[in-house]
Amino acid sequence: MPPSPDRHRIRFRGQIAGVGTTSGTRIVVGRWLDSPLGAFADAMVERPDGHRLLLAPHPDVARLVAATYEFDEIRLERFDVRVDPHGWRVRSDSLHLDVGVGGPSALGRLLGLVPRAVAEAPWWCATTDVVARAVLDGVRTRGETRDRREWYGATGNRRLVAASGRFDGADLGGLAPVDPPPRFGFSSTPARPSVTDVVTTIELDRSVVLVGPGTTTGG
Repeated sequence: MPPSPDRHRIRFRGQIAGVGTTSGTRIVVGRWLDSPLGAFADAMVERPDGHRLLLAPHPDVARLVAATYEFDEIRLERFDVRVDPHGWRVRSDSLHLDVGVGGPSALGRLLGLVPRAVAEAPWWCATTDVVARAVLDGVRTRGETRDRREWYGATGNRRLVAASGRFDGADLGGLAPVDPPPRFGFSSTPARPSVTDVVTTIELDRSVVLVGPGTTTGG
């Protein structure tokens, strides 16, 4: 159903990298190339002790994400993601993370069979949510939180093959499954470390002010 007149839908197009590490820290990096807030990157981090952090480059990014997900701490800091065909280089004041990217996963090959216009549609996300709940622990493709609804339309998925870095100066160790699933909100990331191409559709009240940091990511 379309939204009521006092609500609207906005879209964020980009990629999400879900990374587990042998230190027990799990990290979800968002690299958003096209959004109402401009291009930006951010990260959600859960430490081994369960402490959940949002690293955001701008107050409006932090406000929008924190209205959907749950955190124990929010940090505003410079954030940069550099991408090449072989990996991601993620840098912020708190987080230094390098990940190696491999080829398409089995899930990615299946996603490639779905026409992009269909994969991005909220009705399709609602349909695939049933499958996601059954086969991907913690993963949802639709949900409702507080005053908004969200749909996640995945169009591709590639394996991560390596990871290294530091968080708050401590060594993260190597790549590991994203297990247990991070507790940020209604949806997590697949247990197998990967990068997912995604379109996120958010339905929210028109009164919500969207002013972002502009372009803060590199290609």
